[in-house]
Amino acid sequence: MRNDHVTLRSTAVFDLLAPRTPAVPVQVELRYDTKDPYAVVAAFRTGRAGWVEWVYARDLLADGLIADAGDGDVRIRPAADDPEVVVIELSSPSGHAMFEASAQELADFLDRTYDVVVPGNEHLWVDVDEALTHLISNDLT
Repeated sequence: MRNDHVTLRSTAVFDLLAPRTPAVPVQVELRYDTKDPYAVVAAFRTGRAGWVEWVYARDLLADGLIADAGDGDVRIRPAADDPEVVVIELSSPSGHAMFEASAQELADFLDRTYDVVVPGNEHLWVDVDEALTHLISNDLT
């Protein structure tokens, strides 16, 4: 396990899509933390109420840049009519949202994460003992 943890942050604007209405720009903060090297976080600005965070696999984001990816609550794919755009769909019990984002901005963010943790080396950053301790202590409460 490595101790020199890094957190990367990048801001972007995604377009929230809705039927029969113009796209609405939404501020998004993308984060990558080596303490959870398999995941990326997308935090969506929701006005005065704050932020809504979605955590999903870094590999899912990478796969979604080139082909349909995801079977569950997060689905990512290139836009059918524009190779420079990626479609991100988020589903939860409280609703469904579809966004368009710049493929280049997402690829640049991923490249920065790869500079920190090379794909396939994520396991070198995971502290299994700490994770087990956290799981056990939460299970007992």
